[in-house]
Amino acid sequence: MPLFKFFRPGPRTVVRWFALILAMTIALSASAINAAPAAAADGKNPLNLREQAKTAVHKVEFQTSPASPPNPQLLALRGGELPADTGSFVTAAVDRVGPAVVRIDTERTVSRNIDPLMEDPFFRRFLGEDLRSMTPRQERLRGQGSGFIIDKSGIVLTNAHVVDKADRVTVTLNDGRTFPGEVQGTDEVTDLAVVKINTKQLNLPTATLGDSDAVKVGDWAIAVGNPLGFDNTVTLGIISTLKRSSAAVGIPDKRLDFIQTDAAINPGNSGGPLLNSRGEVIGINTAIRADAMGIGFAIPIDKAKAIYAQLAKGEKVSHPFLGIQMIALTPEMARENNSDPNAPLIVPEVKGVLVMRVVPNTPAEEAGIRKGDVIVQIEGEAVTEPEQLQNLVENSQIGQILELKVRRGSEIKEVPVQTAQLRDF
Repeated sequence: MPLFKFFRPGPRTVVRWFALILAMTIALSASAINAAPAAAADGKNPLNLREQAKTAVHKVEFQTSPASPPNPQLLALRGGELPADTGSFVTAAVDRVGPAVVRIDTERTVSRNIDPLMEDPFFRRFLGEDLRSMTPRQERLRGQGSGFIIDKSGIVLTNAHVVDKADRVTVTLNDGRTFPGEVQGTDEVTDLAVVKINTKQLNLPTATLGDSDAVKVGDWAIAVGNPLGFDNTVTLGIISTLKRSSAAVGIPDKRLDFIQTDAAINPGNSGGPLLNSRGEVIGINTAIRADAMGIGFAIPIDKAKAIYAQLAKGEKVSHPFLGIQMIALTPEMARENNSDPNAPLIVPEVKGVLVMRVVPNTPAEEAGIRKGDVIVQIEGEAVTEPEQLQNLVENSQIGQILELKVRRGSEIKEVPVQTAQLRDF
């Protein structure tokens, strides 16, 4: 009691002491909180206050500053630290063949005859001399396609329909140089043509021809050309199927087994190369289906290799034929037909090739082949598909006599047929 009697602190002194005690309490509490996680993490007793503080600060910095991915812009500025872009197999293939791909521009003159209505006497009565002075009107038609150089002398492969009836042909190289072209030869049956350009002793790039027989379904396919006037266009796809017959494609007047691909082939691509992944030409782009997306067709390069030398010399390519229209026949199809009371004819219930029509003035008509005959053998080889029979005929010689075994009703006949050149009829 006497102590409190003589020691009486003033109000300001009390406030200062209270503030000091509160600050020390907060400081000691913070140190204890930081020390507890460090001791738990280490599995040891807490260190002194200074060491605890250092440990806590170190852990906080590690947890709040994780490694971040490098800034791509900063790396781009450093240049040499980035790996070089090695490109792709498509780039390599196009670099190899691209310079040899050309654009082909054609022009031809056509005459537009006077409207047949003008031949009517009624109009002649009123037009009189004015009608006689009217002459057929001429127009210049322009076309465009693609092609590729296969020989340094200036031999260019393309499609026959690209240069068909052209009065003027201009070939433009990948680097912009232009040359007048001369059509050396065309073959409508295979849709192939050879154009010669005067190189003036210039060193021209050439395309490497591959092996279309080695192509497999699923292989890469690279189409190069000038579709819709867009020069040097490249599209990528795969080989969808092989040996797609021209009849199945809807081109019955051709004799081809196409390579089918889903690489985009558009108008203007015709005549351009179809490449494999090594940059070798495996086909010549030729056709698309207007009623389907992602379906294009190319002529196998092996077919072109077999005949382009003849075309370059201006020679005709031999195409033996018989002169029949035909479909495949099976016993089931024959029975179904024969059971129909309205069937136009009764056919033998066998497997073979059914003759649907005999073209007049052809080897088949001269040999006595009839509508409704079923061809079961040719030269001793059994035939079951029209494509098979057509290939056997195509591989024969002009004027060769082929022995056909034919089922006519219940009879079996041996019929010799002498082939002729297709364009002669």
